[in-house]
Amino acid sequence: MFSDPHVLVLIAAALMAGTVGGFAGFGGALVFMPLASALIEPRMAAAAFLVVSGVLTLPLFVHAVRLCRWYQILPTALAAMATAPLGAWILGTADPLALRWAISALALALLGLLMSGWRYRGEPPVAASLAVGCVSGLLGGISQVAGPPVIVFWMSGPNPPHVLRANFIVYFTVTGLSTFAAYLWNGFFSGAVAELVVAVTPAYALALFVGAWLFRLASAAFYRRLAFAAVAAAAITSMPVFDGMLR
Repeated sequence: MFSDPHVLVLIAAALMAGTVGGFAGFGGALVFMPLASALIEPRMAAAAFLVVSGVLTLPLFVHAVRLCRWYQILPTALAAMATAPLGAWILGTADPLALRWAISALALALLGLLMSGWRYRGEPPVAASLAVGCVSGLLGGISQVAGPPVIVFWMSGPNPPHVLRANFIVYFTVTGLSTFAAYLWNGFFSGAVAELVVAVTPAYALALFVGAWLFRLASAAFYRRLAFAAVAAAAITSMPVFDGMLR
């Protein structure tokens, strides 16, 4: 199904994605999905990454539930779970090229907001949490790139890095359940998806462990810079103009 060069690129993408995801608690899809979608059908890449990341992140999830702030996560997660099925439907019906350009444009806009230095004080407003969750769930259903809205929103608040990381891990694990159900309903899982899961799982598992270990050594400033880099990478690599460099 996959040519040998494509398999190597997908494994390399899984290594990078796992390292970022294990370190930050987010960003795996931001790295993997744009690269994988340039090589294979986006719905296949999204379904495979959902399975791989969902299963392998469970050990991190068990630890994160003790550190996260559920009252911040729940409004955002519930809204995301409500809109993920709509995103999955869009993925199954819309033009993949148009979707990739739209995701890239949104990620660039959110990166600009993050880099502007805008911050909010105190707890996240519930209305804003619901709105961010709706957009995140929609993007997650479309492309597994649900991160940028939530990353920008929570990184603009007062939470320290260890709480942010725990929030991200729990949020993406919980919302992944509704995305899985939506993908199953739309028939996205197949033998080809299973082959891709088998191909990239070892690399992602190893990298996830390395990323989690690196988090213990990092400063708060570095954690924030990584958030900038992850959103920027999602915006740039989503652009179809770079497909020729990967094929």
